[in-house]
Amino acid sequence: MLRPRTIELVKATVPVLAERGPDITKRFYELMFERHPELLNIFNHANQRQGRQSQALANAVYAAAANIDRLETIIPVVKQIGHKHRALNIRPEHYPIVGEHLLMAIKDVLGDAATDDIIQAWAEAYGVIADAFIAVEQEMYQAAADQEGGWEGFRSFIVDRKVKESDVITSFYLKPADGGVLSAYLPGQYLTVRVKPAGQDNLHLRHYSLSHASGQDTYRISVKREDGLDSGTAGVVSCYLHDAIQEGDTLEATAPAGEFTLRTGTSSPVVLLSGGVGLTPMMSMLHTLAKHEPERDVYFMHAAHNRRMHALREEVRAVTEANSRIRSFVCYERSEAGDTCDHQGLIDAEWLAATVPADVWQQADVYFCGPVPFMKAIYRALKGLDVSADRIHYEFFGPAGALEEA
Repeated sequence: MLRPRTIELVKATVPVLAERGPDITKRFYELMFERHPELLNIFNHANQRQGRQSQALANAVYAAAANIDRLETIIPVVKQIGHKHRALNIRPEHYPIVGEHLLMAIKDVLGDAATDDIIQAWAEAYGVIADAFIAVEQEMYQAAADQEGGWEGFRSFIVDRKVKESDVITSFYLKPADGGVLSAYLPGQYLTVRVKPAGQDNLHLRHYSLSHASGQDTYRISVKREDGLDSGTAGVVSCYLHDAIQEGDTLEATAPAGEFTLRTGTSSPVVLLSGGVGLTPMMSMLHTLAKHEPERDVYFMHAAHNRRMHALREEVRAVTEANSRIRSFVCYERSEAGDTCDHQGLIDAEWLAATVPADVWQQADVYFCGPVPFMKAIYRALKGLDVSADRIHYEFFGPAGALEEA
């Protein structure tokens, strides 16, 4: 329990955090990596360069401060972040390091405005918040290890097959190197892969959605090669997987994780919307629905630049043809000669309304994933279609952002 004076002082910093939060978290990462370079083996360097990690942490710190007197309201955020921490093998001993450098950053950025009382209040508040994360993550570690085929930490996998799915996406089928069984996972969850590409000083970890239903003899991840043409920065891990990893090679991974999962055990319709490589968690959901809940109406809607960039098209077609309750639609932003699709251009509210019956939008659980601009457009479209907030589910690849501000 926090003292009333502590709560008062922390809440007094909320306006400052709204304005200076990104500066504080940017400075935090600078200080922490300078003093603990070994943590560069955990954090995503690309997200650091692009400022996404700093912004995500700033949002989390702001939310914690604004709700410091009712921390139970941010438990969903704690669980979402906890899944990623468990997947990255974040341990209790890391939390004091984070706390120390967060306080240093607050002092550095705010200067004299960060009085001793404010720093002390934040130290107390951080201790309570850290304890909440540690407790949630310990339960996650235990659950991952205790289930059949489960494990803690990293496990070695052999690349059983490597399959090119499009010009930019390749699937990797992974078998346990120890010959043991695979733990089950929920449709929509991801696997976290750890590699050390040649010429790199640090280990690199990335989350990749599992792109098939649970219960196979392999895990499948389908990875887009981030060549840097759009972002200006090539993906170290994705390029390494595409260019260097071959069948028979070994990869390390933590147990499946993630809260972006399909709601099962209901008869409500499902709409699955994806853009680009955002189709990977949707493939897991699609296969799960087809196998375990074939009576549900499913609308699978995927957007790609063109057919060359469209992965797993024939796999979706086969699932659709085998189940009359599943309908699939393809949108190409810039179709080329010979391309066939259901809609040319971007997915918008008008096309969605014309394609999916109005009563479905009022009942369906809607899941979507893709590039951030795609997700913002889909979110606005769903709001325009009056889809209730409790039926809208989405996943960011990388640090979470805010679609509500779009």
